[in-house]
Formats: sequence, C-alpha cells, structure tokens
Amino acid sequence: MPLHGLLTRGILVLLASSSFVAPSHSFVPFVAPGPGRPRASVPNLSSSPDVDAETPTSTMTTTAKDLDGKSIASAVRSELAEKLASLGSDDSRPGLAVMLVGQRKDSQTYVRMKQKACADCGMDSFLEEYKDVESATEEDLLAKIAAWNDDPKVHGILIQLPLPEKIDEAKILAAVKPEKDVDGLHPANAASLFNTATHAGATKLNWKELTSIPFHIPCTPQGCIELLDRSGIEIEGANAVVVGRSNLVGLPVAMLLLHRNATVTIVHSRTKNIEDVVKRADIVVAAVGRAKMISKSWLKPGCAVIDVGINSVDAPGTKRGYKLVGDVDYEGAREVAGHITPVPGGVGPMTIAMLLRNTWNGWRRTKEGK
Repeated sequence: MPLHGLLTRGILVLLASSSFVAPSHSFVPFVAPGPGRPRASVPNLSSSPDVDAETPTSTMTTTAKDLDGKSIASAVRSELAEKLASLGSDDSRPGLAVMLVGQRKDSQTYVRMKQKACADCGMDSFLEEYKDVESATEEDLLAKIAAWNDDPKVHGILIQLPLPEKIDEAKILAAVKPEKDVDGLHPANAASLFNTATHAGATKLNWKELTSIPFHIPCTPQGCIELLDRSGIEIEGANAVVVGRSNLVGLPVAMLLLHRNATVTIVHSRTKNIEDVVKRADIVVAAVGRAKMISKSWLKPGCAVIDVGINSVDAPGTKRGYKLVGDVDYEGAREVAGHITPVPGGVGPMTIAMLLRNTWNGWRRTKEGK
C-alpha cells in the first residue's frame, strides 16, 4: 500500500479512538508505515489500565502504570471550560482560526475535531477553506493570514499541514504573528524556546508552570511535559533521552526537559551504541517514527516512557487488517518500565488539549496587555 494510504488509515483510527484526539500537525510527522504534582509513587503491580479497543493490551504480568493521556487531556479541557464559563456575557472569548487548503480527508477530520473541541469548552473558532488547490495561491493565503493577524477576535492561528506542494510552507507559517502562532512553529517562538537565559541579567521563566511562559510552546512537546507533571514523575535531575531530533517534537521536547533541569541526551540514526545510551535514561521520549524500535532490553527498570510514535502495522485477522503501535514495544516495555504511554490514548489526546490551552493563553495575554 502507498505511504499516503498507510498514513491516512493510521491517523483516522487514532481519531476514532477517543474524543478530541485529533492531533495538530506537530504530532502527525511521527506516523510511519508497518504529542497536582506529587513525586511518583511505587508502581501498582496490580494496575489495570482503562483501555479501549485500539489500546494495546497484554495477558502477561505487568509492572508499568499507563500514563492516561485521555484522562489528563480531559482534565485540561475541563479546567479551560470552567474558566470560560466564568466569563461575563460582555467579555470577549478566545478565538481559534484554522486554515485548510485542499480536500484531504484526514485534514478535514482534524479540523472538524478542533472546531468541536473549541465549541465544547466555550471557545470561538473560524475556518477558512480553499477546496480548489489549483486556484488557491500563496497571495490568497497570506492575505487571509494578514487579516487574522489584525482581527481582535482571533487569538490563535493554525495552518493545517501539509500544504500543497506549490505553496511555500515556511513562508506561510512565518506570516503568522508569533503571539497568534498557537502551534509554536514561528521562528521567533522557536528561538524563545531555545534561549536558556542562563546569562547574568536574563529574565528567568518559571518552566514548572507552562501557562506562565510568555510565548507559545509546540503542542505535542508541551503535552509530553504535562503528562509527566500530572502523573507525578520527577523531571529535575533525571537522565532524559529523546529518541529523534525533529524540529516538531524531538528538539523542542529536549529543550523543555532541559529547562526543567533534566540532563538531556538526544539520540538519532547516527548515534553509536544507541541501546546503551537509552538504557541509562530515567525518562525516555520516543519520537522517531519506527514501529516498536525500542524494545524492553533498551530500558532501565522503573523508567518513564513517553511514546510519541504512531505507526500502522499489518494485523491479519483483525477487522481493519492493521493496528496502531508506537515507537516502543509496548507489551515488552511494560515488563520493565515504571510508567508508559499507550498508543493510542497517550500523547495524542494531549496535543489537542495543549492547542486549546495555547489559544486561551493567547487570549489571556491580549487581555493583560502582554
């Protein structure tokens, strides 16, 4: 089957597995063929995770506790809905504008899910569709982005990727005002994330409270950190290994871990003795796009595993004929890890929740004049 078909079938099953799971494009690139604070407690050896039809299960005795992205994402959305419900009738409301070019079924599904998520928590949403790819021009897209940049009702702008090949993606993304770039992809937002502010006189940011950061952080990396924090997993002082060095997940999540005082190593296709490097990690973030690349032999006993990968692999005898798996061998890893995200149902739900929170933050900063 062509790669596009594998990507599409895997993505749409992910969307079907949970409400509001539709990822922004900062999560999609890791699709490949076949993203309260107590310290972490001792894993419950009899834990039985709440799984759905697509969540991996195992009959073997397990030790790892699932990091439930669905429940945590639902809590984030509920918090936002509560804040929005407290607004008066005369108050403005956060508004998310989404641009969709073309008629890809997966992209159309994502956009519908984002609009529904906005409506359910009380945010406004605006959609601009260019169904005819041939007639859509960069000038049209840039003009609409300029209008949204100046529109006080729009606090977040999201360009649904991928764009058609004839469109200069980097040019379009850079046209969005950094303060409205809720995907955190604008060069100015990326530069802010990579500023450690360790020099004398630099403004220190509170990286333990991501909502206080004065610029937008990419949704999937932010969701990874939120999962760790709300699951009581200590980041400071931990050895963290990020598998993958993409601009969309690998590099930004490494910087977020570094800001939280973890000791961070990034491994990639040219890393020597990669298994030995990963095995030293207290926290592993897998974002490479290779099905079950990381086996239990790679993992340090009791580590926390954040699996960003979404991979479609053949599953003869099943209704669909395929299933979704992560970059980590989930069933094997559960014998070794202390905590692990299932695929789907782990990082995916967090991406849309962080998109909504970024939109809220954009609105709040506008109200506060920041």
